[in-house]
Amino acid sequence: MANNPDPPGRIVVVDDDATVADVVGRYLVRDGHTVECVHDGYEALRRIADQPPDLVVLDLMLPGIDGLEVCRRLRERWPIPVVMLTALGDETDRLAGFEIGADDYVTKPFSPRELAMRVRSVLRRARGSGLPDKPDQGVITDRELTVNLAAHEVRAAGRLIQLTSREYDLLVFLMRNPRKAFTREQLLNEVWSWTFGDTSTVTVHVRRLREKLEADPTLPKRIVTVWGVGYRYEPEPA
Repeated sequence: MANNPDPPGRIVVVDDDATVADVVGRYLVRDGHTVECVHDGYEALRRIADQPPDLVVLDLMLPGIDGLEVCRRLRERWPIPVVMLTALGDETDRLAGFEIGADDYVTKPFSPRELAMRVRSVLRRARGSGLPDKPDQGVITDRELTVNLAAHEVRAAGRLIQLTSREYDLLVFLMRNPRKAFTREQLLNEVWSWTFGDTSTVTVHVRRLREKLEADPTLPKRIVTVWGVGYRYEPEPA
C-alpha cells in the first residue's frame, strides 16, 4: 500500500478506454483502494446500484449514456462523490458536471498520481474530515439552519439537505466567516485548495447552494453577492 494515511475506499472507475481505466485502477490500488472498472454508463449504473461504492471516477465520453447523464442519475439516488475525467479544454462540459453535482474533475491527459491525490482529497471531505486544519466537531447554527460537523449533515428547519462534499465545504467555510466578503479566487483557494483554476466553478456551487438553502434563490438572503468582490454569508437577524 502506498503512503496514504487515509482509510482506503471502494472505487468504481468508468471509462470506455480500457487502457486508461487500467492505469487509473492500478494507481488507485497502489493507494490502497479496492477498484472495479466498467466501460459504459448503463453497466456503471447497474454495478453502483448493486453495491454503492465510496467514490466514482467517471469519464465524460461514454458509449450508451454519457458521463453527465450517469452523474445526474447518481445524484438522484445517492450522495456518492464523483470525480470526472474531461478532455483538455472542455470547459462547458466541466461546468455542466459541476451543475449536476460532480465533486472534482481532472483533465486529460492527466497524471495518474494527481488523480489519486484528488480522489484521496474528495474521499476525505466526503467522510467528514472537512476543510484543512479545521476541527470538525460541534454544530454551526443560524436560526433554523444547522450544520452538524461531526455527522457531516446539514438541516434546514429539521429537514435534511443533501449537499455534495464541495457544497458542504463551501457552506461551512462561509458560515465560519460570517459577514466577511470573499473573492471567487479566495474561495477557490480556501475551499478547493486550488491556487489557480476556473472561478466559474465557485459561481456554479454558490448557485447550487442557493437553490438548496434559500427561500428564493433569485433573491438570496444568506449567501449574498458583494458586487465587484464576490460573496458573503449573511446570518439571519435574531
